[in-house]
Amino acid sequence: MIQTNQTQVTEFFLLGLSDNPHTQQLLFILFLGVYLVTVVANLLLMSLVQVDSLLHTPMYFFLCNLSLADLCFSTSIVPQALVHLLSRKKVISFTRCAAQLLLSLILGATQCALLAAMSYDRYAAICKPLHYPSIMTWRVCFQLAAVSWTSGTLGSVVDTTFTLRLPYRGRNSIAHFFCEAPALLSLASTDTWTAEMAIFLMGVVILLIPVSLILVSYGHIIVTVVRMKSAAGRLKAFSACGSHLMVVIIFYGSAIVTYMTPKSSKEQKKVLSVFYTIVTPMLNPLIYSLRNKDVKGALRKVAARNFPCRL
Repeated sequence: MIQTNQTQVTEFFLLGLSDNPHTQQLLFILFLGVYLVTVVANLLLMSLVQVDSLLHTPMYFFLCNLSLADLCFSTSIVPQALVHLLSRKKVISFTRCAAQLLLSLILGATQCALLAAMSYDRYAAICKPLHYPSIMTWRVCFQLAAVSWTSGTLGSVVDTTFTLRLPYRGRNSIAHFFCEAPALLSLASTDTWTAEMAIFLMGVVILLIPVSLILVSYGHIIVTVVRMKSAAGRLKAFSACGSHLMVVIIFYGSAIVTYMTPKSSKEQKKVLSVFYTIVTPMLNPLIYSLRNKDVKGALRKVAARNFPCRL
């Protein structure tokens, strides 16, 4: 607890999404359900890719990396949020808050880079099918994955360093349900312009550059699909592209508003953060893979091996 305005903050109070007990109970049920689906769907996808050799392709390699990032990202935020929804005293220590900030930034930034790598893979597969095996070699895949995780880590360390190096004295109530950089900056007891500019510049690198690459890739994909002679093929491709772009818009749109529009209201940012921290980790495995016939086939084979008498 803070005793004077000169005392360094040692813990924070998370105000959450609502102070209404009934609303908190509803949010607990909703978040718990979404989190369970997130865990099951991502673990299932990673397991299927490991056991089925037909899924040992670049696309599913990137999906495995994305599932791992999604699972860890959601786990770094949601369990604590669930506990606080049922608690009267929503307290988190400064050290735990710093750890959550760093981990969530690393995993969120890595998701951004992986989504860009996946869009490039789909561009190569659809627009350059004859050259695809030579373009997306396993060496290139591992390099893209390594760059995604490394860039996510480095960018996040910069954001975290600029956020936590500020003095926090006096106020310690965070108007959020987890420790996020923009929410923390509002509590700093000094000018935050430098930190805000650092976070904005990292946002350009982590958010705007990947989303630009994604839009360019899907632009080329759409042009290629339009030129297809088969109406059924065009419909199938547009359906897949549409669902992928929906996830991209939800994830990047909400993250860009949160990290790159300082004049947005705290309530708006708090609500938008629900989409990229809780919703998209659940949607990614469902939209990118579990609707895919290859994954469904792998799931049927696994079920046939483990439950033969029921089939």
